[in-house]
Amino acid sequence: MPSRRFVLLALAALPAACASPNPTLYVLGTDPGATRTGAPRIVQVRTIAVAHYLERSQIVRSSEGYRMDVLPNEWWGEPLDTMTGRILVQELTQRLPGSSVYGEGGAISTEPDATVEIDLQRFDLDRFGAVLLLAQAAVDGKTRASRSLRLTVTPADGTTAAMVAAMSIAIGQLADIVAGMLARP
Repeated sequence: MPSRRFVLLALAALPAACASPNPTLYVLGTDPGATRTGAPRIVQVRTIAVAHYLERSQIVRSSEGYRMDVLPNEWWGEPLDTMTGRILVQELTQRLPGSSVYGEGGAISTEPDATVEIDLQRFDLDRFGAVLLLAQAAVDGKTRASRSLRLTVTPADGTTAAMVAAMSIAIGQLADIVAGMLARP
């Protein structure tokens, strides 16, 4: 008959043996672009609106064919709306060297000369395996402009890291378009 101490040690070890491995965490990276002049001096990027199906820790691989393919153990390192806004601020700062760009949810609260609004409607793989970014972008400053956007970037391979790299490039392309909208004459 096993000793009481052995049984207690076995019971204590049981949760560790049944635990899931820690998820792999991913973040979007910045993608440098061409600089622009003539944009408003102070630009505020409003909180990014993200389609609700993307509001989860797990990375959504695809939403094709009436179903969602979610990567169960590969997660975003921060909420997608927050991360996308943070990356967009960094990229616009690089692209608009004559402007101060800040995010609406940050510590800065000055009156902007222009605002940027993004409605991210889809951001996952399409049926061809390319990252598809569907969004609406609007700027309000020296001029008002809005655009519906459809951007695609093909990942280098089928890994999640390649998918996230392609997503980062797509956000860079979005930043290029927004910078162009802000720097209009």
